Amino acid sequence: MRRTLASLWTWGVLGLLLLLWVPLLALLRLVTWPFDPGRYWMGRVFRQVAVLCVKANPLWRFRWRGPVPADPRRPYVVVSNHESFTDILLISHLPWEMKWLSKIEILRIPVLGWCMRLAGDIPILRGRGSSARDAMARAREVLKGRVSVMIFPEGTRSRTAEMGAFKDGAFRLAIEAGVPVLPLVVTGTREALAKHDWRMNPADATVTILEPVETAGLTLADVAGLRERVRALIAAARATPAAA
Repeated sequence: MRRTLASLWTWGVLGLLLLLWVPLLALLRLVTWPFDPGRYWMGRVFRQVAVLCVKANPLWRFRWRGPVPADPRRPYVVVSNHESFTDILLISHLPWEMKWLSKIEILRIPVLGWCMRLAGDIPILRGRGSSARDAMARAREVLKGRVSVMIFPEGTRSRTAEMGAFKDGAFRLAIEAGVPVLPLVVTGTREALAKHDWRMNPADATVTILEPVETAGLTLADVAGLRERVRALIAAARATPAAA
């Protein structure tokens, strides 16, 4: 019963916050667009929905650890393993803004999608090459505007505890844009919300920031090597007690 009540309460809080944030973000867009074309501060305000939602949930303890980038406006291609929908809520606690590459179905959800579009997140239609190209072009523009881009290189949540294979897109983007890759390690979110279940579980989840991986001097011939190097770093960190 406690699990059901906590879940109903948390989903209700999330819905209410999103409803309140739509007019707030629309107003901020009107006020900030001349001096914040990259929508950095729009995004920072939007991510607070996740922080407040987690605080409202008595079942969850979410935290982050690791070296925060010294300059929040130095752009990175940020990548993470993907355990659960709640990865998004957890990673949103990090103290800098990133634009999220998200499947277009999520941006089509009323209220939530409106907020994501106002915040400048990037839609992609999986399985359509033209959409992927458009999304990567938009991501390059975001990086040029000194805002990081967040991508789950597995593409979708892993169905098991094993991390899935990484796709090339994030690493190709980093090399083409000449920016570092910043790996994140997510642990504990799989327990917070199981796939295909709306009810939440007690969870102690952590996102760990690893050291950035530079791409200077790399070419597109190095995409596979960079991809596997970053995946190995995340896999090793997942296996250590410090990241658990």
